[in-house]
Amino acid sequence: MSKHVVVGSGPIGTAVAHLLADRGESVRMITRSGGGPEHPLIERVAADASDAGRLTELTAGAAALYNCANPKYTEWERLWFPMNDAMISATRAAGAVYVITGNLYGYGPQPGGRMTEDSPPAAVSRKGKVRNRMWRDALTSGVRTIEVRGSDYIGAGAVGVFSAVLLPAIRKGRTAWAPGDPGLPHSFTYTGDMARTMVALAGDERAHGRAWHAPTQPAISIRELAARYVALTGERLPQIRRLPRFVMRTAGLVVPMAREMAEMDYQFYAPFHLDSTRTEQTFGLAPTDLDVPLREIAAEAEATLARRMN
Repeated sequence: MSKHVVVGSGPIGTAVAHLLADRGESVRMITRSGGGPEHPLIERVAADASDAGRLTELTAGAAALYNCANPKYTEWERLWFPMNDAMISATRAAGAVYVITGNLYGYGPQPGGRMTEDSPPAAVSRKGKVRNRMWRDALTSGVRTIEVRGSDYIGAGAVGVFSAVLLPAIRKGRTAWAPGDPGLPHSFTYTGDMARTMVALAGDERAHGRAWHAPTQPAISIRELAARYVALTGERLPQIRRLPRFVMRTAGLVVPMAREMAEMDYQFYAPFHLDSTRTEQTFGLAPTDLDVPLREIAAEAEATLARRMN
């Protein structure tokens, strides 16, 4: 029975832990609060992931460490580097594989909006530059490392444009104010596919030392995604309007989160395609139909409403 360490209990970390535990692997989940999913094979530990000494103790004997952490979005430059350094140190000491939950920020705007694993790291944002440095540090550390990259997440518990913009508007019967052009194609990655790919690639030597794209369905527009959801649930399709670009930029002068979001808005003002062909062909993986995460979201929304009413 191998031991795996998962840092972070968000939707991806939780899915990774469940996948491993369900196949009989022991999992140690590390969060600041000691929270996480309940399972006989999942041990939940409260610890600071930036404490290299403590993390090294907790990772001893592990086969892999999965970086599924999600530090405060407005403080990436301060929080990410110590955490990444500590996870690299812990993984090196254990002789384990370091598996990173990645994103597309490091590519920056690409010609035609299409990104493959060979796209240049042309980040224009501070957060994109943070992600590129993290990846370089992991690659040059000498540890066996993998990064699995996904686009905007979709699925139960996922935070993204669907959960933040579309779902509240659908549930409340209000207008959805979308960032950028809601008619442009945009890739959405199912959190379950991220987790499945991370677990599969951790044990495959062909994956080591490279970044890979999680299997992702062809890009669709925000409008199309909303229409697909209401077709499944029978709810009313909201009016979707384009949020003027100056709104978030002006708000960002005083609101830190608005400033961070405005920095990344280029992703919604041009086509945004994640190409996962290489991962699919190399490892025989395929993206899940989008109806699956949409049904998950609907079920979660109904369960939340039921709890509030009881």
